[in-house]
Amino acid sequence: MVLISHAPLGSSTWLLRLRSIASIGQLVAIVLANPVTSTSLPLVPLLVFVALTACTNFVYGWWLSRYEHGVVADANSVIPLRVAFALMALDLVTLTAMLYFSGGADNPFCFFYFVNLAVGGVMLQPLAAWALTGLAVLGYAVLLLVSWPVSGLSVQTIDPSPVHLGVLGMRDIASLIAFVACGTVITYFVARTSRQLRDREEDLRRSQSERADAMRLEGLTTLAAGAAHELATPLSTIDIACRELTRHLDSVEKPVSIDEDLRLIDGQLHMCRQILARMRSAAGDAVADQWNRTTLGDLIDTTLDGIRDPHRVEILDPDEPWTIDEEFAEEGADRAFESAGDDSETPAWERQPMWLPEEAVAQAIRNLIHNALDASSAEDSVTVQAQRNDDKVTLRVVDRGHGMSSDVVDRAGDPFFTTKEPGRGIGLGLFLTRNVITRLGGRLTFDSVPDEGTTATVVLPLTKAVRPQSR
Repeated sequence: MVLISHAPLGSSTWLLRLRSIASIGQLVAIVLANPVTSTSLPLVPLLVFVALTACTNFVYGWWLSRYEHGVVADANSVIPLRVAFALMALDLVTLTAMLYFSGGADNPFCFFYFVNLAVGGVMLQPLAAWALTGLAVLGYAVLLLVSWPVSGLSVQTIDPSPVHLGVLGMRDIASLIAFVACGTVITYFVARTSRQLRDREEDLRRSQSERADAMRLEGLTTLAAGAAHELATPLSTIDIACRELTRHLDSVEKPVSIDEDLRLIDGQLHMCRQILARMRSAAGDAVADQWNRTTLGDLIDTTLDGIRDPHRVEILDPDEPWTIDEEFAEEGADRAFESAGDDSETPAWERQPMWLPEEAVAQAIRNLIHNALDASSAEDSVTVQAQRNDDKVTLRVVDRGHGMSSDVVDRAGDPFFTTKEPGRGIGLGLFLTRNVITRLGGRLTFDSVPDEGTTATVVLPLTKAVRPQSR
């Protein structure tokens, strides 16, 4: 269980200010207590504890400034909260010691235990907050048993000894029960409210990120449609000119190389049209909304049709037996589609019925395979393997490249982020791939080990993929 939560550095700065205010308040209360209230407090130990709080706070502020500017090595978002947890525990111990020298549990400043618990509930995970609560209860129980009596504060009869030792009576037991109840209620509700606020902030950040991605995607769709429209005219002109040239040269004696060049031009024109269609599909154009009844095997075949080095792609059979549920084979499928699942010579996983935008999903998986091919050496192959997990289909694309660092894995899928050499990519492939998979209710994850390779995992919900949805 996580003890310390990930929190912004501002929470630590907030704690720094609170401890500064507490140090000043403690100093003022101690200095004014004797002349104003006519009590006789032991100033030396109390001032020592105030100085301890002030010194640790000064060191804490110095450390935070170095941490914020990246001076501290191996910095991460958990370290400031671990330090804060240690300081809050120290503050509870210091508060207990100061109360011991100023009347113990009879001192009204015992209420500041609850202030510390509230701060801990806001900043820390529930387990850490409850640990502070236990420490506070222990400190209060100690004060009920032993304290330095102070005239005007201590309820017990003052005896000659400088330390008051007592046995818990009914009043003390009731006070301890009340303290435990109040501490429990404060910790529970503050920690719960803080957790709900953190969850809402996370949901808000996620919604903002999704909206930003949607806006980027809308821009890419517009760009793709505009590019396709602009390129359609010159491509059509080249196509017409090529056909006219071919027709005029049919009756003319010419080298064989000219016919080969003309066929090459025609083939390249066809490839350009396919690239534009895939670009519109990947960006979420109308082609991506063309849902098809297909099978997992046909989806893999469609994916491999556009691979530039298909001989380097190895399709592996699933590690576990594959069972096709009757409801999946029947619901939402026509008679011809169902009959495709009755071929006993075809592996069961290839006959798995699916209902999805085949070209869009194939292009998404194709992007992953191309990235894996780019990351691997020319001698290494890329493996693709399907797996059935309850109502989900998992596709894993594994390469044997150099792998990625954790920072690169975290940014993989961000638009216009790429680690490829200039001219080999613009950083949109993974962004568009993630968009297609997410729209289908699936997810895309990466598991990478430096110098060993990367595994891209695509998970598609089989129920959504098989059953046509009303849209």
